Amino acid sequence: MIDLVARQIQILRAIIEEFISTAKPVGSDTIDKKFNIGVSPATIRNEMVYLTKQGYLQKSHISAGRIPTPLALRLYVNELMKEKELSVADEVSAKEKIWEHKSELDDLLQEATKALAEKSRAIGVAMAKDHHIFSAGYANLLTMPEFFDIRVTRNVLSLIEEESLMQQVFDLGKSENPVHLVYGKELGNKDLEPVSIIYTEINTTGQVCKLGVLGSHRFDYAYIIPVMKYFKGLIEEIAG
Repeated sequence: MIDLVARQIQILRAIIEEFISTAKPVGSDTIDKKFNIGVSPATIRNEMVYLTKQGYLQKSHISAGRIPTPLALRLYVNELMKEKELSVADEVSAKEKIWEHKSELDDLLQEATKALAEKSRAIGVAMAKDHHIFSAGYANLLTMPEFFDIRVTRNVLSLIEEESLMQQVFDLGKSENPVHLVYGKELGNKDLEPVSIIYTEINTTGQVCKLGVLGSHRFDYAYIIPVMKYFKGLIEEIAG
């Protein structure tokens, strides 16, 4: 973020949040009308050109607008976004959904994927120590325009079925943060570019499992990341 000034950061944040909300490429006129940036559309356009050259935005194939790159989304999650505070109702519902399965880790992971699928409106996915994959929420893909393209959906379903590929995805996303991000553009498959995976590692009695969500790269990051952190702590507590 060192190479960006305050106005550029403001414009970039606006583009990311508009893209997450609409799933459409964002143009300077939209930013001018919907966000109080305080500069002319021409200045916004110039700044968008600069942000594109710096790797934060990319041109869309379907319009003159821009969409955020994985670099921009990581910057947003790590530095620009303010995490939402989970409500007591959120925490209680999470605990209720998985508590009765606390004696068996595999059952716990399966129920956690169902709960995460519901909360994220995407696919919940988990991987046990033996690399067995649990998943839930496939129907949620049909609500996201990115998955109207059958090639994208087919590649996602194939990915989840392949334990070795999912392990590679999880390895790719490792970072020093408690919640990790992997973007489809980083997987080397053009048909996975609209996809992202958010996951965390769960340590229970010497076992390291993965738990996450898979969907479009327009997740409500400010909500789903604290949800992931809560599930991590909850499962480690009740399974440990």
